[in-house]
Amino acid sequence: MLGTGGEPESSDSLRTFGAVVQALREHAGLSREEFGDRVELSKHTVASVELGRRMPDPTFAERSEAVLGNTGALRRAAQHLARQPGLAAWFRRWARLEATAITLYTYECRLIPGLLQTEAYARTLFTNQLPPLDDEQIEAQWIARAERQRLLRERPNTAFGFILEEGLFLRRTGGVEVTRELIDHVLEIAELRNIEIQVMPQVQETHAGLHGPMRLLETPENKWFAYCEGQESGQLIADPKVVSVLQMRYARMRSQALTIKDSVSLLQRMRGAL
Repeated sequence: MLGTGGEPESSDSLRTFGAVVQALREHAGLSREEFGDRVELSKHTVASVELGRRMPDPTFAERSEAVLGNTGALRRAAQHLARQPGLAAWFRRWARLEATAITLYTYECRLIPGLLQTEAYARTLFTNQLPPLDDEQIEAQWIARAERQRLLRERPNTAFGFILEEGLFLRRTGGVEVTRELIDHVLEIAELRNIEIQVMPQVQETHAGLHGPMRLLETPENKWFAYCEGQESGQLIADPKVVSVLQMRYARMRSQALTIKDSVSLLQRMRGAL
């Protein structure tokens, strides 16, 4: 599956939720500014929610219910919101598979994978994105990323594996402080029983991953899919022959990367040198 286009798209559930908010607000005789003051949001944020452009934060429904008569409509509508805004259109099908996968493998050579990013690291990426994003788009992207990261702790029976290039940490994206926090976070995640993190050394004479980053997952039905992402596009791969080739490459990289123990030691040394 190939897709193009950069902006996260709205969803039916977001537009429906926003319409309910707007109807209740207007029934209460409140302008967007007046309503925003009561729920501690700007009128522009209220407009974005009502137009289905923004995923409301987890407390929005409760705060709004208190202002709009406690009908319960927003609480019920909020339960059906899709966790897709902030994700590029071409990534969403993979994200749905990812949410129920029993095995997830990631090799990355460009940037720290989204599941492992800290907020400061992620916001650095969003802030420097081209074409530039506005504040609401940056916030939506971070909310979506934070939601995805819950997979690591909410699915303890899912096996996660990450192979990360050493250079991703040496680059110091966001500066020294951001990198320190990032390494600390990765080391903390590496302590979870269901997560394996390996570092591919900067100097490596043979490398099976030179074709670029890849992700592999196994569904509860034991079917494997792969995902490869480029600039402004992504490819979801279901062809067993192609998936098999990528599995072969990933398996070779696991043998070429540092062991889990040595990877942790390297990250600790890198952290100490900052």
